[in-house]
Amino acid sequence: MKLDVLLGLQWGDEGKGKIVDVLAPKYNVISRFQGGPNAGHSLEFNKIKHVLHTIPSGVFRPETINIIGNGVVIDPVIFSKEIDALEKLGVNIRKNLFISKKAHLILPSHRILDAASEAAKGKTKIGSTLKGIGPTYMDKTGRNGIRVGDTLSTDFMNKYNQLTNKHKDILKQYKFEYDLKEYEDCWFKGIALLKSFQIIESEHQINKYLDEGKSILAEGAQGTLLDIDFGSYPFVTSSNTICAGACTGLGVAPNRIGKVFGIFKAYCTRVGSGPFPTELENTTGETIRKQGHEYGATTGRPRRCGWLDLPALKYAIMLNGVTDLIITKSDVLSGFKSLQVCTHYIHNGKRIDYLPYEINEPIEPVYEEFKGWDMDITNCKKFSELPEEFITYLKYIEKEVKVPITIISVGPDREQTITK
Repeated sequence: MKLDVLLGLQWGDEGKGKIVDVLAPKYNVISRFQGGPNAGHSLEFNKIKHVLHTIPSGVFRPETINIIGNGVVIDPVIFSKEIDALEKLGVNIRKNLFISKKAHLILPSHRILDAASEAAKGKTKIGSTLKGIGPTYMDKTGRNGIRVGDTLSTDFMNKYNQLTNKHKDILKQYKFEYDLKEYEDCWFKGIALLKSFQIIESEHQINKYLDEGKSILAEGAQGTLLDIDFGSYPFVTSSNTICAGACTGLGVAPNRIGKVFGIFKAYCTRVGSGPFPTELENTTGETIRKQGHEYGATTGRPRRCGWLDLPALKYAIMLNGVTDLIITKSDVLSGFKSLQVCTHYIHNGKRIDYLPYEINEPIEPVYEEFKGWDMDITNCKKFSELPEEFITYLKYIEKEVKVPITIISVGPDREQTITK
């Protein structure tokens, strides 16, 4: 059996949570493979919006097993809040949620380090969500981190104190006031809750499921253009958000990867600092933001908005080996008289059709214009019901990127989804 992967192809916020929820009935297992509570996966059904930060988006499907993989970093406080919210909704979370022993923990001092470091950067800050993600991954690669499995050890408190004291020494170089004790109380309560769940050696379990013929969907967080290696560095996240990250974040071999679902918005958005070639700093960008409710699910920050960027999309498709495209937020563009799609860039006086290393340098987008549509598409149930102008837009994208668009989201609810 192969493991399928679902991930974002832009700067995050592509609508992964909703699509995982839509696809979940086809899979026995949903597993998160990277990132942490800096991700906000939004799902909407029965006119209620749900936002998940750590827990896989298959949690609302009662028969689906959900696994937090080894590549994820977990904040026990945020995890506790998620669990509490789910249980209030009557979700039987304890039955089908498994947590990898090898997933790393975000300590209270990681959050403080993140805030102190970002504050010290001033105008050069990268737009961190201040959740402690970066410092946690730094300790992971520095071989100092604490993992979920360590909470089961009699030596856990010694490890915690050693790492926290190391962080305190680092914080002495910053002029930053903090109260560690205030957050620690909630953190240790979160650890106690975390230990009450099924903590497993996830790489063995996932491969066992594959051998047994169970279907698995790996759920990515953030987006391809925020990948630590291939994103718009240094304005990126701290993990590998691309398909290869599913192998290292779950412990599966590359030859066990099946379909790769790549999600992209009908336009582009970005939260925080960093390059954004097609950004619209005008009334059009503001209209997209308002119609699309483009505010961060985790931070609440207004998202920067712009037209669809084909060179960036092709780059993401190449890196991930995308087999199926999923377009979201299509309904947001209803009402625009015309739409623009970036087909090339002008960089150093040359016309190029790829994302260059010098993405942080001035780049001028080259656009192709398309006729918009006035029709409200949120109630469309079939592809044939969509307006001709929108179908033209979709076919152009497919032709340019050479990958079929198999799912079209026409609204936030799980029912507002068209499968071709």
